[in-house]
Amino acid sequence: MKLGVFAVLFSDLSLEDMLDHIKEKGIHTVEIGAGGYIGDAHCKPEELLADDEKCRAFKQAFDDRDISISALSCHGNPLHPNPEIAKDHHEKFVNAVKLAAKLGVDTVVNFSGCPGESDYSKHPVWITCPWPNDFSEVVEWQWREKVIPYWKEQAMLLEDYGVKAAIEPHPGFCVYNTETALRLRKECGEQIGVNFDPSHYFWQGMNPVQAIKALGQENALFHFHAKDTQIESRNCELNGVLDTKSYKDINSRSWVFRTVGYGHGEGEWRDIISALQVIGYEGAISIEHEDGLMSIDEGFTKAVDFLQGMIIHEGAKDLWWA
Repeated sequence: MKLGVFAVLFSDLSLEDMLDHIKEKGIHTVEIGAGGYIGDAHCKPEELLADDEKCRAFKQAFDDRDISISALSCHGNPLHPNPEIAKDHHEKFVNAVKLAAKLGVDTVVNFSGCPGESDYSKHPVWITCPWPNDFSEVVEWQWREKVIPYWKEQAMLLEDYGVKAAIEPHPGFCVYNTETALRLRKECGEQIGVNFDPSHYFWQGMNPVQAIKALGQENALFHFHAKDTQIESRNCELNGVLDTKSYKDINSRSWVFRTVGYGHGEGEWRDIISALQVIGYEGAISIEHEDGLMSIDEGFTKAVDFLQGMIIHEGAKDLWWA
């Protein structure tokens, strides 16, 4: 495993300045934003695919600093009921897959997407309970008519280019927990797996360690985000965990995203890292920052300091008595 960072943290820096900055912190692998909701400050796949010289210069910037790319990420909603948004996010995904193959990167991170409740919807519809029966019918329609057909087609694209899709389970999208992630993989193929972000598991009441092990049994965990969640117990006791208030309204929310170690303690994060080791994960621990109580650099630095000693490096499993 390698400690890495999701480069969208530093979207205000040039590619070269961003790489220099993270190298100073001892980071040698990076996840690069390539469109969708997260933007493309450091990587514009359409341009790089169209210009071999630009693509070579892009790759050289990493090689010169001995930094690898753990994944290209284009978090979006290719199933959006607005056809313009769906088309844009789909094209961003396709271009990210093609560029990943050209760069020798094996993983593209995305969301599963979420359609509306019918072909006449204007906005995505995420269902959180089975009754009245309309809700259950919508969920099955979404999967049967939109989710499975789309991702079956993308699985063929992925196979053609030798790239994997790491789908991030995220509330608001059809894949948001362990069973929905495994359902997508079962229905659409082994080119599709998971970008695991414990922060979304924490606030939904899931156990990240058990989820990691369940995904590991299916060889389905492809990439990992290091981000934490702080549960505000009083607000949860009053209102539960489903919370649509702004992330800026920190005092009133039931939970907020935090830098690792500020939502859950060292022991829980050591258990998470150990669970990754148990399933044989050898990829990046990609630091993501969405902490409203810290600046980006402060949150990034604290995360590096917190995780650096936990990362189990190559060869750590070799035992003298085994």
